[in-house]
Amino acid sequence: MGRHGTIANRKSAQDSKRAAMFTKYSRQIIVAAKNGGDPDFNPALRIAIDKAKSIGMPNDNIDRAIKKGTGELSGENYEELIFEGYGPSGVAIIVVALTDNKNRTAPFVRSVFDKHGGNLGTPGCVSYMFFRKGVIVIDSENLDEDEVLMLALDAGADDMIVNEDNFEIRTEPSSFSDVHKIIKEAGYDIFEAEVEYVPSIESNVTNPEDMKSIVKLINALEDNDDVQKVYYNCELVEEE
Repeated sequence: MGRHGTIANRKSAQDSKRAAMFTKYSRQIIVAAKNGGDPDFNPALRIAIDKAKSIGMPNDNIDRAIKKGTGELSGENYEELIFEGYGPSGVAIIVVALTDNKNRTAPFVRSVFDKHGGNLGTPGCVSYMFFRKGVIVIDSENLDEDEVLMLALDAGADDMIVNEDNFEIRTEPSSFSDVHKIIKEAGYDIFEAEVEYVPSIESNVTNPEDMKSIVKLINALEDNDDVQKVYYNCELVEEE
């Protein structure tokens, strides 16, 4: 099974956090643009711009972020921080942040783990339970599964997972930008594209109270501007 929910649910979640998403994607563009401001020659920047446009970020915001990254405009200097830890019931959690002040971000992440029954660990304590994979999620409505699969495999993808309303194409990180480019050029509606931590070992959470704490922990992390992405090795069950 894929780990991505329905496109409708994910769009709804993004819409409710649109301002925060603008901040997160601006940071991704700034960092990517440090390696060149032309998306035609910078695949990471091209993908970051596509993601920003997918949530309706204005072109002026995108251009300003690119100029901050290339140094044409003054801006913050962001660095990537990766935190690893455990949530209730031993759920493995990886937090990826882009921050201009690690002395602010690190204590915040630790406090969220502590507050919600988790435990922030040392580098490597849970990452062995994840693979690094490129993940491209496209809207599957009116698409032929075999046709998309063949295109993806020919482009260099590893496999494709069929979900309720989307196809989840997986690649090696080294093939991600090439596959993404071909999928985009084919005209498919790309909802999400990222090199992610995909769990190789799943945790089964049977305690309802632990699940509530895990959901609160992850939501608290994701609501922070410094946090770009939170990965975990269980299926979340949120209260209605």
